[in-house]
Amino acid sequence: MNPFSARTVLSRAQRAGLIVALVLIAVWAVLRPMAVLQTVVAVVTVAYGAAIVFRVVLVWAASRGEHLIRVTDEEARAIPDADLPVYTVLVPAYREPSVIGLLMSHLGALEYPKDRLEVILLLEEDDRETIEAASAVATEPHVRILVVPESQPKTKPKACNVGLEQATGEFVTIYDAEDIPDPLQLRRAVVALRRLGAEYVCLQAELGYFNVDQNRITRWFALEYATWFRSLLPGLVALRMPIPLGGTSNHFRARELRELGAWDPYNVTEDADLGIRLARSGLRVGVLHSITLEEANSDFINWIKQRSRWYKGYLMTWLVHLRAPRATIRQLGWRGLLCLNLFVGGTPLAALLNAVLWATTILWFLDRPPVMEEIFVPPFYYLGVLCLVFGNATVIYLNVLSARTMDRPDLLGTALLSPVYWAMMSLAGAKAAWQLIVKPSYWEKTTHGLHLPSSSKEAADVS
Repeated sequence: MNPFSARTVLSRAQRAGLIVALVLIAVWAVLRPMAVLQTVVAVVTVAYGAAIVFRVVLVWAASRGEHLIRVTDEEARAIPDADLPVYTVLVPAYREPSVIGLLMSHLGALEYPKDRLEVILLLEEDDRETIEAASAVATEPHVRILVVPESQPKTKPKACNVGLEQATGEFVTIYDAEDIPDPLQLRRAVVALRRLGAEYVCLQAELGYFNVDQNRITRWFALEYATWFRSLLPGLVALRMPIPLGGTSNHFRARELRELGAWDPYNVTEDADLGIRLARSGLRVGVLHSITLEEANSDFINWIKQRSRWYKGYLMTWLVHLRAPRATIRQLGWRGLLCLNLFVGGTPLAALLNAVLWATTILWFLDRPPVMEEIFVPPFYYLGVLCLVFGNATVIYLNVLSARTMDRPDLLGTALLSPVYWAMMSLAGAKAAWQLIVKPSYWEKTTHGLHLPSSSKEAADVS
């Protein structure tokens, strides 16, 4: 039994503590309402400021580029085929008939001997369209279709666990159905993991997008991912902090992954949770300098679905790993605790709070109600102003910096328009908080293939 399972997000002790806290706050609010408001504002302001400083420190720590693991093309190709281990590639897909053909083409470009490569397509029992599309193109002997029996929860991590049970590879990785991995990525991972030794059990490759220029949303998404994988994650590595993994292109030693209990089928960001569990077990994760291209979400509604699921999973992971605070501190240390609170929990909470903070700022400039002068006592008022000015400017600067690291000066305008993207994040944060209460393990499906012309999608769907 996984002690960190999100099957029940809050433990009994957490639920009891929450109820007691809410009752005490309610009583206090009746007796001294202004004191409660002042305290809430103070706590939120300090936490928000700490989260901003934390990200600045991560970017600074990553700026030297020393903590990216690099394997040259020559080093990757130097290993004789006979010395390469069996490598399992898990591909969970649900309602993806339009991209299965492209997937086979992209995986076929991997420079890895077919007799040492195992590709397992994980398809849901009720998804006949994708099963039929995959059956038509998955004809090579190293590719097989594994139908995941109908059961709850119907999530990507559950499918991956089914695939891991039958995987024969020494190493295992996950690709999504629309991914275009670096052809040498598997070889690079083998070289890097052998070089690093047994302490490292996972490498996270960088994720980028092949449809950056499709529309404004994809441009924002590309800048965000560049910041995430080129600055924030390497910064966490540099500071010896836990690494919330991405959902694809993470490369594991299969034996250690099984010993850890693999993925939590009830957590909708099973990758982030697994990264924290690896750190709690004293195992290390590295960031591999190798890019997998994905499809950036180009549709507003589809984007909200995907982002709210990510935020919900981050909140899940945060709450689950705070069930036993003493054990968390003992296993993660103060650095890991900072990461868990300011990065894993702080990311969705900041998105959720942004809308409230912007609303109060607008109200102040429009009407200057006297009650707000009482709520924002001087020290926290000035700290709040600093967060408003310095914090927003910092995040915009990080996006500008990402445009530079991507060598895409044409994305400068998109970087400067980032506040509009933050408003989208706030909507996703609100939806995530609501779903965490009413349907925590519900996996909201993200539609892929939106970059394809309509004619291509129709042709793929009937193939």
